[in-house]
Amino acid sequence: MVSPRTRSGSVQVKGHESACCGMFFLKYVLYIFNFILLISGIGIAALGVLTFMIHRYMGLIEGHFDPLIICTYLLLGTGAVVILLTFTTGCCATCRRSRPCLMLYSVLLLFVFLLEAGTGILAYIYETNVRTVLVSRLHDTVMQKYSEEDYMRSSVDNLQAYFSCCGEKSFEDWKDSSWFSSHQNIHNGSVPDSCCKTPTVACGVNVHPSNINTRGCIFGYESLIRLQLIVIGGVGLGLCILQIFGIIFACCLAKRVQKRSGTWNGQKG
Repeated sequence: MVSPRTRSGSVQVKGHESACCGMFFLKYVLYIFNFILLISGIGIAALGVLTFMIHRYMGLIEGHFDPLIICTYLLLGTGAVVILLTFTTGCCATCRRSRPCLMLYSVLLLFVFLLEAGTGILAYIYETNVRTVLVSRLHDTVMQKYSEEDYMRSSVDNLQAYFSCCGEKSFEDWKDSSWFSSHQNIHNGSVPDSCCKTPTVACGVNVHPSNINTRGCIFGYESLIRLQLIVIGGVGLGLCILQIFGIIFACCLAKRVQKRSGTWNGQKG
């Protein structure tokens, strides 16, 4: 016959085993979460680099405080923070099962959550106003800066060649530009040579639709920027869900660690 003391001890041991199983489960779930978080961090950083490279190639949106530039910098920063968080606090907190480390990990995940949410919301807000901004800046570039700044001229030429377009809204915009009557128009062309379907020297003199692209660049460029912003917004807001699960798992494991520590202290007493 088993004594009450033995029965009580066996119940206590069973309780500890159950707690340990829960802790082991949460620990390995966090390992998997850290791996997924690392992959997402690399993906976020890669998306930021790609967006930045495309933007620099076009070179038509000026200013470091432009919403697209801010979204890109936030994306790069978030990716870097996520990668560092995974290799440092995430691995340390999960391996050591330290309650302070786990709580710090949760707080940092909350910070990442806010960064991603802010990036996603800003991207979607800007996406609704992108046409107004682009029309204004393309008009200013075509009308004035094309003939004055080599960098802008190269950017517009690249844009027209890339999208097979000409001018802001149509090829006729060039007739009202400062370039049309400037010394830069050495061949007295009606449009820059980059407007031609097959760019060659002085091909812009012949403005026949069979020779030049007549569609304005605002349409293709707007579609590109909208696509970038939609992707940035979707990635930012979508990964917020991942951070929520990470915060929940880390807090649950911290609670398990605290309970286990309290039980051991009670037994020692």
